[in-house]
Amino acid sequence: MHVNDAGQGWTWLLLVICLITTVGTTVPVGYFFGVLNAPAEIIKSWCADILPSEYDTISSGNQLNLLWTCIVSIYLIGGIVGSCFAAWFTDRYGRKGCLIISSVMLLICGLFFTWCRAAKSLEMLMTARFFGGIASAFIVTAHPMYLLELAPVSISGSVGVFTCIGITGGILLSQIVSMPQVLGNEEHWPYALSFYGLLVLICLLPLLSFPESPRWLYLVKADADKSAMALQRLRGKQSNVQQELNDLEATLRLKSKSSSMWQVLRDKELFLPLLLVCAFQATQQLSGVNAIFFYSLSILTEAGFSTQAATWLNMSIGGFNLLTSLLGPLLLRKFDRRPLMINSCGLCALSLAGMSFSLYYMLSTLSNGLSYVSILFILTFILGFQLGLGPIAYFIGSELLEDAPRPVAMSMGSLFSWTGNFLVGMCFPLLQQVWSSFAFMPCMCVCILCLILTWRYLPETRGREPKDVKPLMCQGFRSKIN
Repeated sequence: MHVNDAGQGWTWLLLVICLITTVGTTVPVGYFFGVLNAPAEIIKSWCADILPSEYDTISSGNQLNLLWTCIVSIYLIGGIVGSCFAAWFTDRYGRKGCLIISSVMLLICGLFFTWCRAAKSLEMLMTARFFGGIASAFIVTAHPMYLLELAPVSISGSVGVFTCIGITGGILLSQIVSMPQVLGNEEHWPYALSFYGLLVLICLLPLLSFPESPRWLYLVKADADKSAMALQRLRGKQSNVQQELNDLEATLRLKSKSSSMWQVLRDKELFLPLLLVCAFQATQQLSGVNAIFFYSLSILTEAGFSTQAATWLNMSIGGFNLLTSLLGPLLLRKFDRRPLMINSCGLCALSLAGMSFSLYYMLSTLSNGLSYVSILFILTFILGFQLGLGPIAYFIGSELLEDAPRPVAMSMGSLFSWTGNFLVGMCFPLLQQVWSSFAFMPCMCVCILCLILTWRYLPETRGREPKDVKPLMCQGFRSKIN
């Protein structure tokens, strides 16, 4: 990565903004996803202890499992709810403003996590999970838009991948912090749940000083002076930003009125890009990646590893996931979006099929060697996922759609992402019970469908403005991307 002060690529300020916003906003999103896995039995035991004394309820094992399902899934429900309002918040308060609001919400949730055991309150625990989901939905919508609207077109893919890197890093951090040897024990589990708050607090003060999106300032707030000042800060004092301001002025004159959700949904020219955004976000979750991380311990123990070995292997897989995500900025700067997405979907589908059959024959033949083949397919799947499905799905809406419909499209994509995540959490255990090792086959089919959709309808967006891509998709399913 070459950092310069000429304004044509990476500048030091842009790099700092990417790092600080990633650590302070998207890392906590990933942290929420993974932090409940290790201390699950400890928190369940606490719930069983306080139900008779505080709620005058004696729970059976099934009722306790149902309560735990609610505690886990209410975060995803919060994400679905937050996605419905994310577009309005990003337009009303700005991209940076939405991230600040989300950070404050996450800090309040952290306080609830810290004190829920002392207060003997399930309501505090569930409220924190629910509003953490809302804040996470705001972040997933606003963060990629903010970074892409700050960056020059030439490095849009490189900055867009930071959302995926942050979530991936958050999952790994949660696995480490929630280990019994760290904070995931009976004495310290509330601090494990709220540990992310330190990152939010450290990064919030720098975030307040960063410039707002110049595009939002110019096109939504109609404040050309502040937009020019923000661009000058981002590109460097010696850079000439007049051409970018002229482009913004031209965009403002041609600005579409399709800004509300209803208007975007009714606009036939926006049907295909909106479909691609929603399909990519849904496939990202339905591809099986969350099933692997939600149930990786049970998958590894089913593959014949001891509980201790499975725990360390699970953490190693999380580390591999983070390392492969770090390839994103380089890959997206060097390669086009279309081949990356096509290869990503294809490799994920093949890996899921291989993992399913290797697990099946391992259980049939009791072969220890096949357990390592299963791990190899898991790693291959993660590599394929980070080639395209992981990073591109988060920011493709900013490259396909112009400024007016962009917040709605990103919000709709986020809605499909959280809904897909919720469906995986609810349905995958049932599929495991019915189909055993073949529970990943529906995920494989989703990847194949996404591959076909990408091959037929996704135009190349690297190095292009949304206004140049729009004519290639305005005919819906009759569009010709070439």
